[in-house]
Amino acid sequence: MQTETRVGFGYDVHRFGPNTYEQGLVRLCGVDIPHDQALQGHSDADVGMHALCDAIYGALADGDIGAHFPPSDPQWKGTESHVFLQHAAGLIEKAGGRLVNCDITLVCEQPKISPHRPAMRARLAELLGVAVARVAVKATTSEGLGFTGRQEGIAAQAVVSIEVPHGLDEDAAEAEALLAGGLLE
Repeated sequence: MQTETRVGFGYDVHRFGPNTYEQGLVRLCGVDIPHDQALQGHSDADVGMHALCDAIYGALADGDIGAHFPPSDPQWKGTESHVFLQHAAGLIEKAGGRLVNCDITLVCEQPKISPHRPAMRARLAELLGVAVARVAVKATTSEGLGFTGRQEGIAAQAVVSIEVPHGLDEDAAEAEALLAGGLLE
């Protein structure tokens, strides 16, 4: 079977504010980290996992996390982000593909990420069903600049590479239908 490699990019931001998750903890990449502030969000506000989900959805050309789990839908209120990541990973499997690797960068002044990196990588690998060697978690500061520099929130970027069967193009069929209907020229 011929395969093709696809790359997806994800980005997410959550602000610090009144605690919506658990007192004295911030959840990043599936790991609870002691912190004096809380991230706000409709779910557990795991900014790293949300960026990773969007990267997977992007590689599959299948919308974003908000399309799959709308924040306007109360059933997702307080949901732990591993539910979203397992859904995204399940779509790779459903497409007959596999995750080649993922790379997440957390942008924050605090909390410090390096002591928690091994646990984050292990948790993400477990949820994705891949070897830890396929999961990278990095962190950087913004040198005191912008909202992350002022410690108003955390940003995350993620890139994934997936391998899927060649010709996995549902959009091609959709485009053909639009052409047939005269909606595209």
